[in-house]
Amino acid sequence: MIRTQGLTFTYDTDDAVFNFPDISLPENEHLLILGKSGIGKTTFLHLLAGLLSPIQGEIQIGKVKVHQLSTRQTNKFRGKNIGLVFQKNHAIQSLNVIENLEARLFFAKQTLNQETMTEVLKQLDIADCKNKKVQELSEGQLQRLGIAMALVHQPKVILADEPTSSLDDENCNKVMNLLIQQAKAHHANLIVITHDNRIKPMFKNHMAL
Repeated sequence: MIRTQGLTFTYDTDDAVFNFPDISLPENEHLLILGKSGIGKTTFLHLLAGLLSPIQGEIQIGKVKVHQLSTRQTNKFRGKNIGLVFQKNHAIQSLNVIENLEARLFFAKQTLNQETMTEVLKQLDIADCKNKKVQELSEGQLQRLGIAMALVHQPKVILADEPTSSLDDENCNKVMNLLIQQAKAHHANLIVITHDNRIKPMFKNHMAL
């Protein structure tokens, strides 16, 4: 369950204040957030993940009030319970694909599971890249690695920031189907923010910013 109420945020006291609509998402429900660039979609996602702190308002995930956690508690909670798909690649450049997944599991304090890692890579069609360094991957492969890193620890909340922006139609469908399947398999909430209208039919719940 994800619930927000009265969320506001500003990057600086002189900047515009973002005011976000309330959401109440039951377990197993998913949400698509649409909006043009600069409207605050990524800011909203980062608030949900605890990467930013609101000026006002509440964020609750399950029974945890994220906005009340300390920085250390937030980092621990995020590492265990949240899978983040970023717009920009956050893989460790000095590691290969499989080592990046191992590092993600380490930070989530989970036991390394080669079968799980391999299966996620297979579903994303990058299993043949598992020994490649990050700089050897194409833009599309990098994006799919980012998705694999968000899913490998089987989080309860999956937050995806423009996960299909650099993908063709075929891979767009594969990626979205994987995100939805993984969310369903682990009873997780999936929230996707995007301006990509191709994926709108895949969601029952929509919200525009």
